[in-house]
Amino acid sequence: MTEKASLLGIYKLLPQTNCGECGEANCMAFAAKLLDRSKPPEACTPMTRDSKYKKKMEDLMNLVAPPIREMKIGVGDKAVKIGGEEVHYRHQLTYYNQTAIAIDLSDNLNAEEIKQRCKDIENFEVSKIGQTLKLDMIAVRAASGDPERFASTVKLASENTKLPLILCSLDSNALKAALDIEGVAKKRPLIYAATKDNWKEVGELAKKHDCPVVVSSNNDLDILASISIALESMGLKDIVLDPGTLADGGLLKDTVNNLVMLRRSGLKKVKGLGYPIFCVPAVVWATDNPDPVTMSYRESIIASLLLNRYVDVMVMQTMDIWAMMPVITLRQSIYTDPRKPVSVDAAIKSIGSPNDASPVLITTNFALTYFTVANDIEASGVDCYLLVVDAEGLAVEVGVAGGQLTAVGINELVVSSGVAEKVKHKRMVVPGKAARLKGDIEDTTGWEVMVGPQDSSQISDFLNKNWPSK
Repeated sequence: MTEKASLLGIYKLLPQTNCGECGEANCMAFAAKLLDRSKPPEACTPMTRDSKYKKKMEDLMNLVAPPIREMKIGVGDKAVKIGGEEVHYRHQLTYYNQTAIAIDLSDNLNAEEIKQRCKDIENFEVSKIGQTLKLDMIAVRAASGDPERFASTVKLASENTKLPLILCSLDSNALKAALDIEGVAKKRPLIYAATKDNWKEVGELAKKHDCPVVVSSNNDLDILASISIALESMGLKDIVLDPGTLADGGLLKDTVNNLVMLRRSGLKKVKGLGYPIFCVPAVVWATDNPDPVTMSYRESIIASLLLNRYVDVMVMQTMDIWAMMPVITLRQSIYTDPRKPVSVDAAIKSIGSPNDASPVLITTNFALTYFTVANDIEASGVDCYLLVVDAEGLAVEVGVAGGQLTAVGINELVVSSGVAEKVKHKRMVVPGKAARLKGDIEDTTGWEVMVGPQDSSQISDFLNKNWPSK
């Protein structure tokens, strides 16, 4: 067990000179930033510059490091961060790095099929509540049992995608052949997997090529911890834990229990277990002549269950949109920071084909509010300008009550958006829940304010009855 980071504990390790080089007013303010992980220890330039702080810097790095090690797989802008978690439940703080979803790529496919699968995985995207949801990795699986065929598949995949790769084989010779291909190891793939039978050989490969490695032990956490500790003794730091994905019958319960025990142990900093977790929902396909619809359905359910139980990397096979949507939507929800409302940029939006006589409507930049209002307006066929005001990501009623939606903020957007040049009138419609701001808005903006309906679904009827005709 190690000391849990606290504000005073962090402050004691800082220079306490209040120099301000970190951008904060004093060292206590910087300590608060370290505690909530909005700034790294390296931002304290005196500690990085002056050798007399070397020991304190080491202690500080260890103190603020999350109990679940954070690591990077891949390189460049497609690299994936996993781990870095420090709470058991999201509402205790937040989760930081969302589960990486990898799609299986078998080396039994031919060259054209491999290229097309890589393209499909990389191009998969869904837009939801203003966010673009994508897949993260490609798991190249040695299904053929032929090291040369596996290596050639890895080479072809590496040439046809920028996404990080997972090299999946229990044969260290196959992994070596793949890693020896020029350029593959430099892309920092995740090596799968080190087991009780091959851990030394696979560990040496991971160390030689500086790649993260998965430790795997099917339903035996003691062996899993032992292999992890053995790899630590070799100097490896980027380790991922695979306790096995058992999906049949009562064994699924064992899988869930193992995941919970691993995360609890990791957060308590039990030796060998403070690492991200790996699972393979794609195991449901390991049956004779599986019905693709049934298997996709089962895989989607199991993947969703594992998402709720702390998995940091998962390998799936299906790419059916109906099966993938529940998984990526759930992931989006789980890994949304509860401290920060989901918001969109403050801006002027043109709905339909507005002209200089079109209505000007006001809403806030809370994502759910904005998309609800915009969709209701589009569905009703109203052409208008929609001013999306920065209310710090809060809904209308909350923003009014808390002072985030104000006449001043609305006026700033009226000026910066140039809406006055787009219309010949000076009249706007505010949400019914912002009615009490009417007088302030009129005094501040000089525009006439109409109080609209409480519900955006009623906007069309309201405008038909109340908006002056041309």
